[in-house]
Amino acid sequence: MGFLIQLVLNGIALWLCAWLLDGVSITQAATAGEQVVVVLVVSFIFTVVNAVIKPVVKFFSLPLTILTFGLFTLVINALMILLTSWITGLIGWGLHVDGFWWAVGAGLVISIITWVLSALVPADH
Repeated sequence: MGFLIQLVLNGIALWLCAWLLDGVSITQAATAGEQVVVVLVVSFIFTVVNAVIKPVVKFFSLPLTILTFGLFTLVINALMILLTSWITGLIGWGLHVDGFWWAVGAGLVISIITWVLSALVPADH
């Protein structure tokens, strides 16, 4: 799947997650256009974190993932969300997560939403 498509899908998933979960929020902007820009920036950072850092973390945590029958993947997803929250916090606006357990819940919600949206997008041939 192309980077741009993944960026849009992650943006929709992040926005829905922030709408569904009280412990996850995205900085509110003055206008709808500015809000779209905020969500796209957060989505860009989240997509880059998932594309660059997550594979490295998954590789080094493979024994732990095997030991927990894959449940450690939830922790990895939560850590990627917390890292995205930290990075966007450095620029003063973006994603805010109220703690680790909210990040675990956000990871589940984002994974499910992204999975559903990916199923609706036609595959590249």
